[in-house]
Amino acid sequence: MRAAGAWAVRGAAAVLAAVGLAHTLWHGLTEPGVALAFGALVAVGELARRDRPGAPDHLGAPLGSAGALAYALLGRNAGLPTHHGVLETVAVVAAAALAGIVPHVARGRGPALDHLSRRVLTVAFAAVCFQPLHHSGRLEQRVGHGPSLVVFLLLLLVLVALCDAVLAAALTGARTGRPYGPLLREGLRAQLGIGPATCATGVVMALGAAAAGLWAVPVLSVPLLLTQLSFHRITAIRTICRQTITSLARATEIAGYTPPGHARRVAALSCAVGREMGLSERELTVLEYAALMHDIGQLSLVDPVPDGATAELPAAEARRIAALGGEVARQAGVPAEVAVVVERQADPYRDQPVPARIVRAVNAYDDLVGGNRHPGGSLTALEQLRLGTGHDYQPEVVECLAGVLARGGRGRVVPVPPG
Repeated sequence: MRAAGAWAVRGAAAVLAAVGLAHTLWHGLTEPGVALAFGALVAVGELARRDRPGAPDHLGAPLGSAGALAYALLGRNAGLPTHHGVLETVAVVAAAALAGIVPHVARGRGPALDHLSRRVLTVAFAAVCFQPLHHSGRLEQRVGHGPSLVVFLLLLLVLVALCDAVLAAALTGARTGRPYGPLLREGLRAQLGIGPATCATGVVMALGAAAAGLWAVPVLSVPLLLTQLSFHRITAIRTICRQTITSLARATEIAGYTPPGHARRVAALSCAVGREMGLSERELTVLEYAALMHDIGQLSLVDPVPDGATAELPAAEARRIAALGGEVARQAGVPAEVAVVVERQADPYRDQPVPARIVRAVNAYDDLVGGNRHPGGSLTALEQLRLGTGHDYQPEVVECLAGVLARGGRGRVVPVPPG
């Protein structure tokens, strides 16, 4: 059912783009100069795109998204009414986006088909909501050209952002099998950050071109380009921070305190459970860092724990190791939230923050399965966790863990492979 829905979305985008291109080729461009200007902006935005795994489309190519929205919301050019319709808007945006994507595809780094489908459908939605009202004169009669028009455009862009989040959740759910609700919340949160800058730039471009003509478009795109550059620098800093923490976490493996790949498996599985539970992007970052460093306290031990499995240690000893790990994390300069999760991972779950609950359950799961302590494998390990939900593990975390493992195993609960 989900796969059918995803193919329906892609099919609708393909049909809409094909009809728009055929209509435009048959009738020609209503205003070639306007179409060329905004088409070039969308193509340049796609050429300058910088994709991050899991990031929404508008985060990779904010300038292209802003240009597409501005063209859909363009009612006037230098004071004169524009006449391009919905199909022409879709055709210009789709053709420009394809032109900008081709070099990325040639290098094997092109965005997925889902990104292009969302771009076509969201631009079509914006154009359908705006252009018929503008061409009929009803928008001018009911809204006018003052602040009311700005408010109308901003409210329309809120609906466009909601439409994009709904499409993203549907397509991602079909691809990954994750529940729709958490995916929708994740998509709505992703609209924050550079998303408001993208939408605001689209409105400003449309209003600027209406008053000053097409020369206003490249000038008004500069602030968004600078914002995009700032976001890329922040992403690079976060990448370096993650690599540093990953290297520090490997110290326990190199010293022989934990099995190879244990920290990475716990981090990957913890983040999957965190997404299942609807954690925000910041909470997921804290969760990942804490999961990578959760065993760092073992470096203070004279005699290593057998197989590094802290899940089966006495409660007092586990809390002592966790407290030492929290202190090491603080000395390493990681964010304070990460150190708190590390030092509280061995507490009763009712006293823990949510990331610590996740780390504790996932660490116990990997200890039980990785150490082959249960011949029954994953199912037996999960049953052991369920028996501990009265004090040690939060029931919701354990069930989310089971759901993640079931989807990863195509309906079967399987362990995460080493490495």
